[in-house]
Amino acid sequence: MPSVLVVEDDARLAASVRRALEYESLDVTVAHDGPTGLVVATRDRPDLVILDLMLPGLDGLGVCRALRATLDAEQPMVLMLTARDATVDRVSGLDAGADDYLVKPFEYDELLARVRALLRRRGAPADRCEIMTLADLTLDPATRQVRRGGREVELTALQFDLLAHLLRHRRQVLGRQQLLDAVWGGGSAA
Repeated sequence: MPSVLVVEDDARLAASVRRALEYESLDVTVAHDGPTGLVVATRDRPDLVILDLMLPGLDGLGVCRALRATLDAEQPMVLMLTARDATVDRVSGLDAGADDYLVKPFEYDELLARVRALLRRRGAPADRCEIMTLADLTLDPATRQVRRGGREVELTALQFDLLAHLLRHRRQVLGRQQLLDAVWGGGSAA
């Protein structure tokens, strides 16, 4: 399951973003200041950091620069989520190493779409690349092959993504909107 660190000093907003991300089946951690966010990001190595610019202790630009200064190949994607909407602020955030920039107030649908896009760009975590099986059905995310009873099953890309999502969330009741968001990217299925 992809992991996300939310670094936001507004506790109500952080809790709201956390709930929205957990609804998307993401593992979410929250930090309320820059230094703590940097420590948690370095220690936990999340797939994505959602980062406010105006933070106590160390601002979001400082946190982002510190994350990018590491030589580690597994750096997280960074989404700046801030009220600062001037072009100079956006440029500063992107120049500091952010992968995306979203201005507050924002729509949750857009935030979740950007999170999904960033996680896709980062690539699947190791556990999402493991071969999944259920009875005589085998799904290999790395090769995008499905086999049933030893015979290959031809699926469209959308069918493959839906099957993979269902296998990742077996024993869970998934609602229509959850499936639309996860597989169709929040659009509607025809």
